[in-house]
Amino acid sequence: MDFQDFLQYVPNLIPVPLPGVTAHIKMAPKERIQALKNQDFKIENPRIAAVMMLFYPKNENTHLVLIVRNAYKGVHSSQIAFPGGKYETTDADYQETALRETQEEVGIAPEKIKVIKQFSPMYIPPSNFLVHPYLGISKEELVFSPDSREVADIIELPLAVFMDDKIIVEATLSTSYGDNILVPAFDIQNHMVWGATAMILSELREVLQTTFEGNS
Repeated sequence: MDFQDFLQYVPNLIPVPLPGVTAHIKMAPKERIQALKNQDFKIENPRIAAVMMLFYPKNENTHLVLIVRNAYKGVHSSQIAFPGGKYETTDADYQETALRETQEEVGIAPEKIKVIKQFSPMYIPPSNFLVHPYLGISKEELVFSPDSREVADIIELPLAVFMDDKIIVEATLSTSYGDNILVPAFDIQNHMVWGATAMILSELREVLQTTFEGNS
């Protein structure tokens, strides 16, 4: 989608109700579905993080940035994610966390990003993080400068590809629930995007679909 056309939809996107769990479930491993329905964050006492779902123009077309995390000894090693990270007590709020971490991980300064909307929080059991996603827009073409300590690669995903149902697949993966588990995933540039990132992407897709269909 042409970026200028995308910008015309943004005001209509803001009031769209968040589908939350109903969207998350569509891309959730079956082992997580019941927990999603019954989650009580107060009992879990989770750690807090925030991420940025950042849209921007590239060659005049709308793109969404994702990162490939470095390999390390941890539950999210080499996974696909949004720029973002852990809340610090010096952050004014979770939005500031998302902006700060985006700058630290991919080199985009907060003043280049306009935050449009907060999305539904996502709890990640293996790491006990409650993640707060934010939708942001940069109106200029971006040059990413990934932090080599945390980011192995940058994925620049065209919006047209993201909205294509053909990227939704089922993949057999080794997960925290067991080996060779069949899970729903997005097949994005030869990466299988599953778990929390896929569930957050699912809500983002639904909100965008509602916006586009309501203004077509």
